[in-house]
Amino acid sequence: MLRFKMPASSAAAFLRFTFWTLLISPAVSLTCSTQKFNKNQVFSTCIDLPYLSSYLHFTYDSPIATLSVAFVATPPKSGGWIAWAINPKTTGMVGSQALVAYKNSTTGVPVVRTYDISSYSSIVPKDLSFAVWDKTAESRSDGSLVIFAKIKVTADLAASGKINQVWQAGPGVGDGGMLVKHEFAAANLQSKGTLDLKNGHTSGSSGGDTTIKKKNIHGILNGVSWGILFPLGAMIARYIRAFESADPAWFYLHMLCQISGYAIGVAGWGTGLKLGTESPGIMYSSHRNIGIALFVLATVQIFALFLRPKKDHKYRFYWNIYHHGVGYAVLVLGILNVFKGFDILNPDRKWKLAYMIIIIALGAISLLLEAITWVVILKRKSGKSNKPYDGYNNGQGGRQNLAT
Repeated sequence: MLRFKMPASSAAAFLRFTFWTLLISPAVSLTCSTQKFNKNQVFSTCIDLPYLSSYLHFTYDSPIATLSVAFVATPPKSGGWIAWAINPKTTGMVGSQALVAYKNSTTGVPVVRTYDISSYSSIVPKDLSFAVWDKTAESRSDGSLVIFAKIKVTADLAASGKINQVWQAGPGVGDGGMLVKHEFAAANLQSKGTLDLKNGHTSGSSGGDTTIKKKNIHGILNGVSWGILFPLGAMIARYIRAFESADPAWFYLHMLCQISGYAIGVAGWGTGLKLGTESPGIMYSSHRNIGIALFVLATVQIFALFLRPKKDHKYRFYWNIYHHGVGYAVLVLGILNVFKGFDILNPDRKWKLAYMIIIIALGAISLLLEAITWVVILKRKSGKSNKPYDGYNNGQGGRQNLAT
């Protein structure tokens, strides 16, 4: 049997070559420099965009202010869409002039449509504010789509040599080319930046980070106020006051929780209003409407502190109805809106789980205290009904014999 022996030097060289090939090839495959197109189009510059696994190839012909682009991205679902846009005036998707590619639902052939995105409420095909031609799209074996187009850069953008770019990917396309909304995760919100046409590089925008930070602050403030302090204050008023030794301490603890919750809730409500003004195209109607209702009801509830009549006042009964009714409404709406906020903000699962554990714990403690409170009240009533006369006859001062 013949055996061939490879020289040691050759074997070592072969192993080094194999090692470096395995080490480098995964990294190279994830960069735009290795991407090829079906028609072998070539561009002078390519950039690995920082979010949504997207890539931009472009050539800028400054004498005639023409930008040729190829945008590569992968839709999050089969039948989804990808978009690359220029926002002539500001950053963000609202106000941008977008090129959108998706597969035709009938033929399965990728197509490109133009969208003038004035708001998120209605996203349908529309002509752009600048000239665009040679719009085509192609699909790739890895599931990604490519948008090809040539764009006439307006005079003001050509003079600066920079444009605001936005890119995105969404799950589907409805009737008439209506785009299904994309997710509002961190990567989606941060997929924007400034593209330097002359130097061939892009810089990210910190706007996404700032918005996310404001959303987190908004969520924490409202979670602590409406979601924890108000329920805790209600529990103190409901259960601790049943113990005579806790009077008037329960009242001051109740007021501390409610006033602190209101102050923190107003701060959270204010950050929500600020986020709304900074995101005119994004609407969370039910969350917003419940938040407004909470603010109004909580403000009315705070006024109860100044309108509180004495215990023996004839209007105290009606004040109790008003105070308890508004209080329980704030309690229910607050917890409901916290969970709606979780669905919008979509944080790590551990945060929602932690809040659920807190609410379940408060509920379990409430059930236990409810039982204890009824026992205390019933014993107190029973003790009063069995108490013998103390020697006074209906307050007239006449002594009575306690013996039967």
